[in-house]
Amino acid sequence: MKKLILSVAITLSALAFAQKQDPKELNAKIEQSSKIAYDAYNDKNYAVAAPKFIELYNLLKANGNDEKIYMYYAGASHAMANNLNEAINIYSDLLNSGFTGVQTQYTAKEAKSGQVVALNKDIWEALKKMGSKDYTEYKVEQTKSVEPEIYETLSNLLLNVKKNDEALAIIEKGLSKYPNNTKLKEYQGTALYATGKTDQFLTNLKEQLAKNPNDPTNWYNLGVLQSKNESTQAEAIESFSKAIKLKPNFSAAHQNLVYAIIGDDSKAVDEINALRKTNADKATQFIEARKERFAKALPYAESWYQVEPSNIDAVTVLKQIYIITKNPTKVAEMKAKEAALQSSAK
Repeated sequence: MKKLILSVAITLSALAFAQKQDPKELNAKIEQSSKIAYDAYNDKNYAVAAPKFIELYNLLKANGNDEKIYMYYAGASHAMANNLNEAINIYSDLLNSGFTGVQTQYTAKEAKSGQVVALNKDIWEALKKMGSKDYTEYKVEQTKSVEPEIYETLSNLLLNVKKNDEALAIIEKGLSKYPNNTKLKEYQGTALYATGKTDQFLTNLKEQLAKNPNDPTNWYNLGVLQSKNESTQAEAIESFSKAIKLKPNFSAAHQNLVYAIIGDDSKAVDEINALRKTNADKATQFIEARKERFAKALPYAESWYQVEPSNIDAVTVLKQIYIITKNPTKVAEMKAKEAALQSSAK
């Protein structure tokens, strides 16, 4: 969210709409709600800020000033307070109402404090006309539309609560208006995958990578898809490697790269155990192939551990690789590390 406009702007602008109740009483309520909302937001107490922004919006609306920007602030506050459903409802209403957040702001710098404040248009014009020495640097600015951001946030919120079909509908609506929005494109891929439309997801990823081959997340997502098919394991390894090259601390890419190299080890062990009873020579071949896979995975597992030394999965996998590759010193080191992590987690 952008920096919130100063609460003084609310107080001054509200006076122009205070016809339905006593101006002093209304202004006092607005000042109180405004102060609580802004203070709570600046203190990152978003659960308190959200309802106060709604209260502020309702106070102004009841007196003829439909300032939906405060509902936008309320929605953002709810999202940051992890009140996802409340945020979804507000963002949905804002999109349906056609809200874009575009405003004409009238600002001036206070001579005494040097602070730039937003003013009501009539007050701004009057002060400028009379040549007030209390203010300088009078400016009129048009704010940017926040509609793309609303589409992005709402899409992400819907994906977080697993409303994937709804998310996909919002994303596609947003992309029809903002076809080059990279975040919506990214969320589209996630939604397509979550709704089981993997072919479309794969197409989406390849289109994005053609436009931007330096996106580690898309290389990672491509690798995940490729790793689910035995015939494209080599491609998956290459995709995960590209993701890591672009983002060296990409833990999930390190993890999946190791798993892709090792392959389905449970299946391999079952095959070896079955062959031991019927074909000892072939079982030996399978055992050697398994050792080769673990040896190949070793440097990547060590890299994963370096990136995330407190990740118990990284430690456990590395321990297992050291067991298979017969490195007792390292096995003991990883066992001690594993025990320490397990103990600290209790």
